[in-house]
Amino acid sequence: MRLFLDANVLFAAAWQEGRSRALFDLARRGRCTLCTSAYALEEARRNLQAKRPEALPTLEGLLEYLTLVAEPRLALIQKALEWGLPPKDAPILAAAWEARASALVTGDRQHFGHLYGQTPHTAREDSAVYRVEVLPLGAALEKLL
Repeated sequence: MRLFLDANVLFAAAWQEGRSRALFDLARRGRCTLCTSAYALEEARRNLQAKRPEALPTLEGLLEYLTLVAEPRLALIQKALEWGLPPKDAPILAAAWEARASALVTGDRQHFGHLYGQTPHTAREDSAVYRVEVLPLGAALEKLL
């Protein structure tokens, strides 16, 4: 299973042992592949610098198990906006589509909660369809275990 991690999941994994860090343990054991975008990673770094700077080295260590994917095309960001996401979060769903992730893992209930358990999709120019299931962390772990 290929999981795209939102910034809040990266932040939590860097800051404390727990369910977010468990995803990295599962990736280390080959149970899943983890990916994120530079946009999400930078947001995690910014938030850690502001709130938990002591956790930045841990985040850097976790990058060994994380694939950085290409930033999404503007057309995909525009499609993500159609799913009711605010402009700052649309690039996250769009990057998960671009990465061909099985799921987008996010703890952002405020902005992504209406999509939890759903599989937002969009058609590309060549008629292929991008699909990604939006999951809270607990649901993603259940699927992996």
